[in-house]
Amino acid sequence: MSISKRQVVRILTGKIDVFVAEAKQVLTAGLASAGWVSVDDTGARHGAVNGVCTQIGNDRFAVFTTTKSKSRLNFLQLLHGGSARWVLNAASRAYMLERGLPVITTDLLHAGREPSGFEDAASWDAHLLAHGLEPKDGPLDPFRIASEGALWGGLTEAKTLDGTVILSDGAGQFAIGEHARCWVHMERQIHALDSFTEPQRRAKALTQSRIWWLYNDIKAWCLDPTPRRARELARRFDRIVGMKTRFVTLDRLLARIRTDRQSFLKILQRYPQRGDPAQDQRRNPQRPGPCRPRHHAQHDEDLQQARCQLLGLSRQPPRHPWQQDPTAPVLLAAR
Repeated sequence: MSISKRQVVRILTGKIDVFVAEAKQVLTAGLASAGWVSVDDTGARHGAVNGVCTQIGNDRFAVFTTTKSKSRLNFLQLLHGGSARWVLNAASRAYMLERGLPVITTDLLHAGREPSGFEDAASWDAHLLAHGLEPKDGPLDPFRIASEGALWGGLTEAKTLDGTVILSDGAGQFAIGEHARCWVHMERQIHALDSFTEPQRRAKALTQSRIWWLYNDIKAWCLDPTPRRARELARRFDRIVGMKTRFVTLDRLLARIRTDRQSFLKILQRYPQRGDPAQDQRRNPQRPGPCRPRHHAQHDEDLQQARCQLLGLSRQPPRHPWQQDPTAPVLLAAR
């Protein structure tokens, strides 16, 4: 028995709408119950045009979506799960001001409409155009910042990310809401440094060993978390990133890591600690790193969508109660 490539394509894409709808439901339900989600993106070429496949998920669900952009605007739209809503409220106002939109423009957009929502991009764009904002190139485009703020307002109104930490490699488009940085990507920067002398190689190896030693101690701390031990672990992190190794490139990298200290130590703040009942009681196990979809050309746009949906479905857990591992930290991605 033989089957042609075109027949396989027809099988995969014949009822793709069902899989697309299920993937949107999985994302909505997953975000509603998630204490954390990891996000990453990778190139996805289709029809001789470069695209981006974005992964959103954790130990319980995974969704893969291919789009033409890897901007923050695109990521915010993906978090809406296919039904984006632009909302002007206190959260959108705060976002716009934080991103540098002039106070006059922000007040003008919100005047007499707070809170209010727009159900589609066309009506939202018309609102911006009516107030003198037009799309321009560049990350600081007021049109883009206002759109990002309204999408963030929609997520806040729907409480999509309430209590949810976004774990990423530190890419700017993912740094929204409560954000944490991945230790694997942090150590990878040190691993990639070129060392040319024996003292530089020793300094690099010592730094890497101290990072993973601390990493393993944090995993052990999760078995019996206490505030006192958390403070000790935080001080050890400060000593590591505050070292002066005489390897100038390494010292500069450690200084950059030190500036994002809170994101790397989010686990010590979020994990439920013995003797601290006010902490969130959810235990979130460690997850493996996100899969990277293969890069190959597709002959049908529906096949590209089918690839993402089936890849996401393949990452769903079995249909039985999830057995969690309480020993693994929530926000330190696995090697």
